Amino acid sequence: MSEPVNPPATSENAATTGTTATTIESADAAADAARTDPLVRLTVDQLRQRSSMKWRTHPADVLPLWVAEMDVPLAPAVAETLHRVADLGDTGYPHGTAYAEALAAFAAERWGWDGLRVEHTAIVPDVMLGIVEVLRLLTGPGDAVVVSPPVYPPFYAFVAHSGREVVEAPLGPGLRLDPAALEDAFARARRGGRRAAFLMSNPHNPTGVVHTRAELEAVAALARRHGVRVVSDEIHAPLVLTGARFTPFLGVPGAENAFALTSASKAWNLAGLKAALALAGPEAADDLARMPEEVGHGPSHVGILAHTAALRDGTDWLDDLLRGLDANRALLGALVERHLPGIGYVPPQGTYLAWLDCTALGLHDEDDGSAAPGELGVVSDLAGPAAMFLDEARVALSSGHVFGTGGADCVRLNFATSPGILREALARMGRALAGHRPPRDR
Repeated sequence: MSEPVNPPATSENAATTGTTATTIESADAAADAARTDPLVRLTVDQLRQRSSMKWRTHPADVLPLWVAEMDVPLAPAVAETLHRVADLGDTGYPHGTAYAEALAAFAAERWGWDGLRVEHTAIVPDVMLGIVEVLRLLTGPGDAVVVSPPVYPPFYAFVAHSGREVVEAPLGPGLRLDPAALEDAFARARRGGRRAAFLMSNPHNPTGVVHTRAELEAVAALARRHGVRVVSDEIHAPLVLTGARFTPFLGVPGAENAFALTSASKAWNLAGLKAALALAGPEAADDLARMPEEVGHGPSHVGILAHTAALRDGTDWLDDLLRGLDANRALLGALVERHLPGIGYVPPQGTYLAWLDCTALGLHDEDDGSAAPGELGVVSDLAGPAAMFLDEARVALSSGHVFGTGGADCVRLNFATSPGILREALARMGRALAGHRPPRDR
């Protein structure tokens, strides 16, 4: 398979992007040609016809490896469902429990978890809006929500917008959950008799860490001890790569009063088709029953049909995707070693997001506008390494500072793209670093 033609470079970035109309070429064309996974099926020209955020936010000379959209075609099962919807005009109101039933079957088959009870689920517009509604069931204005940064920026913004205080329990060694930090944060969150929740990312965004069963059992025990309710964001759960295994939080002892939220959005690239599921443990079912009726009016009927089809009939496509992500994860490691010496890269266990530690580059500016702990971070804000790579390499990455404490010297890179785009992007970043002059010491 030949790699697509890169858009012409502008005069400002010609030094880092190469000559105009350069070809995004594979270093190992034979290996790429042998791949049949969804990540090699679309050209840059096709991707630039998309009207969604990833490919429209930046100018045409920028390679976008930032927001969590994948450069893949739809799974056939999803495409066929959408064609059928259009042919029948099936665009009315949602009905039935097929979505939850499909997730229950998927969870039993993929994760060996048969504890999902359809009657303990509710359809919500998307995972983050579902999280907000669940937190409203468990906490009130002025109560506390614990997060473990660096973590998905809306965990800060959406919690703060709902009038709750964000309490940080930063990740520990290896970017894994830190029991001591959680214990301290839980105690602070409950101070004065406040209600509190722990909003957990499982698998963790942006680090790609997949929490082990033992780690989740420890979280459940700590939460029980302190009277903290756990809300687990499991949107990346189907995207666990070779070498790790996903454990649903509701499947561990002690999590009976917890909630989880998930959808097919990330694994099948369905962010524009709104539909997610809130799952309640058996002791949380009465809380879920208090979910306001209007929340159920937010999900799209078409979205529900698409997500159901993905979970029920899209697993072969998902397996192909995971093989491609495994290959890209390994490729990214080789490219970082070749082009970005000094940048820290720990291969993610799950998701298609890589967390790159750029501390050694000395690009962090204390006056870069980074949010202080608990303040709002806007996903599109740029500072430090991400700003440099956009300006000088014409590669768009997510800026680490918006992920909270521990993120300021890092960038998040989305590797759910073609190997050719990855190669070109990392080569650009390497050339930018070679020509970059770090700021003088103050």
